Formats: sequence, C-alpha cells, structure tokens
Amino acid sequence: MVLGGLLFRLIRVAEVVTLIPVIGMLAWFVHGYQESNSLTPASILTLFIVSIIACFWALVTLFRMSSVRRNAAFVALVDLLFVGGFIAADYELRGIGNANCSNFEAGSIYVNLGVFGYYGHNGGSKWGVNINKNCAMLKASWAFGIINTILFFFSSLLAILLHRHERRETVVRETRVRRSHSGRHGSRRSHSGSRRHSSSRRHYYV
Repeated sequence: MVLGGLLFRLIRVAEVVTLIPVIGMLAWFVHGYQESNSLTPASILTLFIVSIIACFWALVTLFRMSSVRRNAAFVALVDLLFVGGFIAADYELRGIGNANCSNFEAGSIYVNLGVFGYYGHNGGSKWGVNINKNCAMLKASWAFGIINTILFFFSSLLAILLHRHERRETVVRETRVRRSHSGRHGSRRSHSGSRRHSSSRRHYYV
C-alpha cells in the first residue's frame, strides 16, 4: 500500500498549504475586531477555529505516518469530523459566495461585517478603508474551506484503505507465525519419534 501512503501524504501537504493562508487572512480579521472592541462574527470565527485545529492535525499526521498506519481507523474518523466542521463553517460564511468583490457595497454580509464592512467604511475605520480587499480575502478563505472539505473527505477514505491493508498484513503475519510454530512442533515430534524407533531397534538386536 505504498501508493496509498504516498497519496495520503500528498493530500496532507495540500491541506496544510491551503489552510495556512486561511489562518493568516482570518487572523487579520479577528485582530481587527479585537482592536475595535467588537465581537468577531460567528461566520468568521467558526472557519478560523476549524482551520487552526485542522492544520495542526494535518501536520501531526503528516510527520507520524507510522502512527497513522497503526491507528488508521481513528484518523479516518477524525478526518470525517473535520469534513463536518468545514461544511458547517462554509455554510456560516455562504453569504460571501455571491458577493461582488469588485464593488462590495451591498448585501447582508456587507452590513454584518461591521468595521470591515458598512460601519467601518462609513465610520472612517482603518479596517474599512479597502472593503473590496476585505471581501476578496473572505471569499478566498471560504473557497479554501470548500477545498479542504473535499481534501479531508478523500484523506479519510485513504485512511480507511490503509486500515484495511494493515489488518490484512496483520492476519498474514499471524498466519505465518502459526505455521512456523506448527512446523517446528511437527519436526520435533518426528525427530523424537525417530529417536525412539531407533533405540527400540537397537534393543531388539541386543
């Protein structure tokens, strides 16, 4: 299952590469809300938290492939949980999908962004100076979230395949061990039997 392990590593690398920009962009939004003494919208905070945890998990499992092979079923389960987390986060931020980032001055998402949208733009906040950039960053984060939903789904499938392959190898190893033990016991019995037979023959001629 060398190919499966290689594909798993490649998907993990793709997950890390696509999650780091999301964390960076959303961290900028979270910092802006904290500096403005405003609550970070749930749509941004959800994707931010899921992305941080998912990136950490992807890095850990990327550099510990031996543990992944031994606990592939658990890895598959956790990856499926991240699939659900990204689906929820993307659903929360779905409003940005239809936004026009070349002229971002309308829509409910424009108002809900607070200092990064309507209120910041009209109130002179430094976070609302370039609202088109804010829109583009959020849309890119949302798109990367959708990509990682797909990536984590495929990595969970590969983990399941690795789990099945590991189970087959375990069964094969156990079968070989049993055969080797039975072969040793059989040779010992035949050897001891031949020794008894030869001693009885010597006793007969004497």
